[in-house]
Amino acid sequence: MSFTAEVKDELARVAPMCSHCDKATLAALVRIEGTLFFGGPGRYRIEIATDVPSVARLVIKLLHGIYELKTNLTVRRSVLHKTPNYLIEVPTQPKLEGALRDMGVLSGEGLEMGIMPELVEKQCCAAAYLRGAFLGSGFISNPRGDFHFEITVESESLAEGLVELMASKGINARVMQRRSSYMVYLKSGTAILEFLAFVGAHHSALSMENERVIKSVRNDVNRITNAEIANQAKAANASVDQIFAIRKVVDAYGMENLPPALQEFIKLRVTNPDATLKELGEKANPPLSKSAVYHRVRRIEQMAKELGD
Repeated sequence: MSFTAEVKDELARVAPMCSHCDKATLAALVRIEGTLFFGGPGRYRIEIATDVPSVARLVIKLLHGIYELKTNLTVRRSVLHKTPNYLIEVPTQPKLEGALRDMGVLSGEGLEMGIMPELVEKQCCAAAYLRGAFLGSGFISNPRGDFHFEITVESESLAEGLVELMASKGINARVMQRRSSYMVYLKSGTAILEFLAFVGAHHSALSMENERVIKSVRNDVNRITNAEIANQAKAANASVDQIFAIRKVVDAYGMENLPPALQEFIKLRVTNPDATLKELGEKANPPLSKSAVYHRVRRIEQMAKELGD
């Protein structure tokens, strides 16, 4: 099961906080995932499709419980993905038009483009509406990878309404047009966590936070490891350059003709080719500071440079 399906399965089982929450959830589901068919004055039917069985059960339960509507369920299996798809049909019936108006799908002027304010007056109902929106067309990437969250809707007004609803709870979402639809998206891991917690997906939020901590620790370890490897490579290259300069100076002047301080450094470097300047200083007798060792390195390199090629 994908992470999106896991989140939807959890959200489909969230208990309503008040008597209006279920209506808000169903209204968002029908608005976003439902297809409305018009067969003449007062003759409507709708179809709602989902890949998550718990979501299909919730839709049927709410349609029956709130509006006493008749439904037909068809289970289809994808040949490509080998996964079932649940098609819920609400056929033409006397109570359907009133239900569609009550859910904010229809208005006096035809189709409702935005979110009916009465559905989201209370905070718990706002959370329920966002919950239904995600159950309808939400997607969230596996938290082990890059963070990505989106809800796709057909109406720009509805997309802006979802953004405003999230913004009122401190969740920063944006809208992007994608062909004929609109995508409400979150890119920040923190914003996604806030959304999941607000709509009631606490277990999923905890799982995502655990993955985020693991990812952060892994990134820190990789960064430290890469820095150490880079430093080791830099030190190794510097050591090779120093040994090359040492050979050039010793060949030109002779070891016995060099100052004692340089002779000591040369012996330390040749016998400890992988050591850092700090480690060379610690091996000296008496010990030397890193700056003192560096001064001797610079002196050797300068002498080699004066000798030319």
